[in-house]
Amino acid sequence: MTKNITLNLISGRTIQQGVAIESGKEKPSYRTACGIIEMDNADLKALGAWKNTNVRVTSDHGSVIVKAIEATQGPHPGVAFIPMGPWANSIVDPNTYSTGMPTFKGTPVKIEVTINEPILLGIELVQIQCGVKVG
Repeated sequence: MTKNITLNLISGRTIQQGVAIESGKEKPSYRTACGIIEMDNADLKALGAWKNTNVRVTSDHGSVIVKAIEATQGPHPGVAFIPMGPWANSIVDPNTYSTGMPTFKGTPVKIEVTINEPILLGIELVQIQCGVKVG
């Protein structure tokens, strides 16, 4: 049986994301900056995960593989953070409620360790979401 935890996901921009975007969203450096989920140490422990472990994050809107890292802000047990971008877009509600922007705050997500599944590049995620590439 796979161990999992449920957290409240928020998203936003990061400095690391801004630096990585300079080389291009299709580059591995962008995946390193944005294909992550920041979690409180207590939540990492509850999940049975080490820092830098690949995890599957699932919501009612989708699923994505990202790297679990120790939260840079906090402590905030029960809250997880994924930078805005293709990884967050894979799991937040796409409904913009006529604002042009999805709600990037307050998405309940289930997190489970998935050591043998890769973190896709941003361009690969977009291709899969647009039906150009089969995942």
